[in-house]
Amino acid sequence: MKVLYLMQRTNQRILQNLSRLVVSGRGGDFNAVCLRICMCRCYTSDATRPVFVQTLRENYGGKVAIVDSIGEHTYNKILSISTKLSQGILSITERDSTVKSSTFLLNGERVAFLCPNNVTYVVAQWATWMSGATAVPLCKSHPPSELEYFLNDSGASLVVTTPENAEKVEATVKLLGIKHIILNQDKLASSDDEASPITDFASLTEGQFDLDSFVEKRLITEKWRQIKWKNRSAQLVYTSGTTGRPKGVLSTFGNVQSQVTMLLDSWGWSNKDVVLHVLPLHHIHGIVNLLVCPLWCGATCVMLPEFDAEKVWSYLLDETTPRVNVFMAVPTIYAKLLQAYNTKYGSVAGGKTTEFIKATLRTKMRLMVSGSAALPQPIMEQWEKITGHRLLERYGMTEFGMALSNPLKGLRTPGSVGTPLPSVQVRVVTSDGQITAEGNSVRTSVTSGMEGVSGELQVKGPNVFKLYWQKPEATEEAFTEDGWFKTGDTVVYEDSVYRILGRTSVDIIKSGGYKISSLDVERRLLAHHSISECAVVGLPDMTWGQRVAAVVSLKDDRQLTLKVLRDWCQDKMPSYVIPTELRILPSLPRNAMGKINKKELAEAIFGDDYQIK
Repeated sequence: MKVLYLMQRTNQRILQNLSRLVVSGRGGDFNAVCLRICMCRCYTSDATRPVFVQTLRENYGGKVAIVDSIGEHTYNKILSISTKLSQGILSITERDSTVKSSTFLLNGERVAFLCPNNVTYVVAQWATWMSGATAVPLCKSHPPSELEYFLNDSGASLVVTTPENAEKVEATVKLLGIKHIILNQDKLASSDDEASPITDFASLTEGQFDLDSFVEKRLITEKWRQIKWKNRSAQLVYTSGTTGRPKGVLSTFGNVQSQVTMLLDSWGWSNKDVVLHVLPLHHIHGIVNLLVCPLWCGATCVMLPEFDAEKVWSYLLDETTPRVNVFMAVPTIYAKLLQAYNTKYGSVAGGKTTEFIKATLRTKMRLMVSGSAALPQPIMEQWEKITGHRLLERYGMTEFGMALSNPLKGLRTPGSVGTPLPSVQVRVVTSDGQITAEGNSVRTSVTSGMEGVSGELQVKGPNVFKLYWQKPEATEEAFTEDGWFKTGDTVVYEDSVYRILGRTSVDIIKSGGYKISSLDVERRLLAHHSISECAVVGLPDMTWGQRVAAVVSLKDDRQLTLKVLRDWCQDKMPSYVIPTELRILPSLPRNAMGKINKKELAEAIFGDDYQIK
């Protein structure tokens, strides 16, 4: 009864506050205020909720959510535009005939979006979730052939793009019969929350969208309150696994909320934070850690179109509003920032300028995080020397978000990824099935006599994904009989922290924060008319973590150079998977089973330059 009374009192206060806004003229027109009243009632009884419902629940309203190349965008503005787009999605998305849906809500149909690093991505994501669809974020650096694979494999009914990305999917949407909506970024620059940033795609729709005619706003927002979100599909994020083709990782809203809330607590997020976002938005690091987390707690996210070392340094040192105090990146970016720093300030090392930079960052920045690849200790030490910050290193995967983290306050051990985050369980299992260590955020128990023994890291918790899209066998193989997810990473628990020793599989290369399947790269290279055989391995690299190297044999007496190969690869694969090293052999050595031992091959060809990660 006491809880019910408090809820009633809270709703009364919201209505009273909104009434004052109408009377004062600061709340907009009557319809807009009614919409906000309906939205504020979306306190779903289910404890699980999407980020847009969370922003309504906490009434972030006029606070600035996103700052980008277009301008500043409040939570209210993003909610208003996203609601309109969601109705457009509902009106033209073809329903999956095998599942039940309604006028107000889709039932997990896939909606893909290809948007730059700005507010259009947030609008597309929120609108997709508002409509009841599953979000399929695409990568702007992928060539059209790769985008076609993702759209086809996901079974997307609709794709949302901005004008500059429309051409990349134009042929594919026609081929696959997918609907296409284009967001007009120019409209988003308007301060008018009622401006509609949606244009039609003439070949697939007729005329402009008349959004007000689709579904009454009051009804659709009321529906959000009634939804049980926990087990509904939230997003389908593609990642390269140990097979030859990327797999779609399907996560529920329960998974996503768990991934977010564990970081809010562990990393001290608050609505006063301003985070600088420079990472791709088709990976968990960029999606969850750097976007959903700050928006969940009412913070501000400053989004750059792409990484630019000079601009990043400018934001890190700038004292103007919004004052950035959180930064997260991959080791490659920190290496690039160090290079830019040394180029600009190296000649005055130890002088007043470098002392000022260090002092500014020590007082201004609250948190700096590194992840997605192992952080070389020299980079950690150099960064701490010039900024006064020891980077917080953590460990995660697309399949579960984050699992291990060094502490926000306390000792951050170089070369380690700390201990389990709240609600996460981990264990270390040897190849013969023995558990050497098992723990959670409170404590880790080590099996007697197995201290310091390495094994595969396995993870369990509410953050772990639901399944690999349309790959039941791969899903089954990824889990143990007792429900633990097998990460494929070799770890050891020692000195009260977990250390990642490398991939259990040599076929995974970690470069610049990306996980690259060497089997997938091999498959692509074998399409070259001159290549007969191919083996792809990762070589250690201080900047990139690992770089991609190809060992090939050629057909007949043909010739091939690295430049010719890289030019050929440009429109066939993402730039970060294109080999930067090439070696040519008469034939590749194979064992009696016809398999290539990549470790032996790489050691023989590259010698001291090679090391298994």
